Amino acid sequence: MTAPTDRRPLRSNGHVAHSSLQGLIAADRFTDGTPQMVTAPHPVDLLNAPDGKRDRQLLTGAGFTLLDTQGPWAFGFATRDGYVGWVAAHHLGPAQPRTHRVAVARAIGLDSRSVKQPGTPVVLPYDSAVQVTEQVDTWAGVRIGTDTKWFRANNLAPLPHPDSDPVTVAERLLGTPYLWGGNSALGIDCSGLVQTALHACGIDCPGDSDLQEKSLGQTLPPGTPATRGDLFFWKGHVAMAVDADTLIHANAWTMTVAYEPIATALTRIDAQGDGPLTRHARLS
Repeated sequence: MTAPTDRRPLRSNGHVAHSSLQGLIAADRFTDGTPQMVTAPHPVDLLNAPDGKRDRQLLTGAGFTLLDTQGPWAFGFATRDGYVGWVAAHHLGPAQPRTHRVAVARAIGLDSRSVKQPGTPVVLPYDSAVQVTEQVDTWAGVRIGTDTKWFRANNLAPLPHPDSDPVTVAERLLGTPYLWGGNSALGIDCSGLVQTALHACGIDCPGDSDLQEKSLGQTLPPGTPATRGDLFFWKGHVAMAVDADTLIHANAWTMTVAYEPIATALTRIDAQGDGPLTRHARLS
């Protein structure tokens, strides 16, 4: 085993490192880390440094292995894909059982089992993981921090409950605003959309498009007709085929998750200076 040279999977901040790296890199301290989870009722930025730039996001209920803290910042890695970074420590808490996940693009949690009562709602995006503590009629009580919020039970799906078609998952997020590094139905980028779609179907997927290009599917010869679920890669961009003629992607051209004809996308992306297609891959 060798230590990765890419900082994104390297479970070390130069001071503290994960125990799996002992003997491979230098560090002042090695640790197995502490299991934590995101407790904030909104997506939390995973940063490249304390108070740094957003690399990715973690959703409510996402697992996070805590390796180190520096002031208000926590260093570690996402349980699901191993992506390393820093988060605001106050958005984390002890890992707790999660029983359900949000199964619609956005689900609203209310203070009571009435849509007409006042209160402070929360909105959880697709694939947020929650603990249902009680169910009354068509309502599910969910623990959010120290409060209970009430969601329509049909907006949630029990864990584990994978979807079967990544494209159908991506289509649920049509119209979602484009957000660099975003991972949710409140804002998402191209690789976040692909990762969300594949994770929902129980398929392992890294967080960034270059990592996805290196690891996902089988490369197809140039000119191969697309089938549903194929992945198209450009330098710094990824899209998913809906059918032989159409793709879906989160893109900075429309600033949304949108459909686009494959032929149009190939021409437009090359013409705008981002180069030709670098890979066409099929997942199965």
